Amino acid sequence: MSTPFYVSPQQAMADRAEYARKGIARGRSLVVLQYADGIVFVGENPSRALHKFSEIYDRIGFAAAGKYNEYENLRIGGVRYADLRGYTYDRGDVTARGLANVYAQTLGTIFSSVGEKPYEVELVVAEVGETPEHDQIYRLPHDGSIVDEHGSVAVGGNAEQISGYLDQRHRDGMTLAEALKLAVQALSRDTNGSEREIPAERLEVAVLDRTRPQKRKFKRIEGRRLVRLLEAAGGSSEESLSGGDVE
Repeated sequence: MSTPFYVSPQQAMADRAEYARKGIARGRSLVVLQYADGIVFVGENPSRALHKFSEIYDRIGFAAAGKYNEYENLRIGGVRYADLRGYTYDRGDVTARGLANVYAQTLGTIFSSVGEKPYEVELVVAEVGETPEHDQIYRLPHDGSIVDEHGSVAVGGNAEQISGYLDQRHRDGMTLAEALKLAVQALSRDTNGSEREIPAERLEVAVLDRTRPQKRKFKRIEGRRLVRLLEAAGGSSEESLSGGDVE
């Protein structure tokens, strides 16, 4: 009779973490940056139907890298949680921190479960505040931990290299055009240090804009509006977000 193969709990968790990290790294990177009037989400995404960025609630946005079917299930669950909490209590009780805690519990439970594989996803939950000081950005890796980010964050693909690039160049008070330009420059850098061009039609861009009069602050930037922002030199030619092709 053969002896059962023994794997220590530490090694089992390390193997599961490595499996999840490799799956996430195969996806394209995305970045989330604060700018003067809110938070911008930028990622390379050739698909017009499968979005990396979505609205969760009035002031809360969602970004994800990794396997689409897995993070789409999490997104739908987050929308349901936010709708139920806002209806049961008050719209102001729906916060990015609360949503991040829910996602952390879900991801942590799945990661530590022996009966199923870990999710190959990394999430970002962001909430725009009344002022930049009240903005909240949380990064949630595959194991369910929560990282409170400030200024900028990158996930998926070569996120470590992109994060280093953003940390050196991002600053408070940037205009939307400046933040978008920095994000595209960071995403254009390959792992070997070379740069490539990412055309506007391959970019997915969305913002949480604190200046919008509506309760819902999330909207997408695409089409002519996106092209004009990419062509803008700094913030001098930036237009009001009320114009252009947005959703």
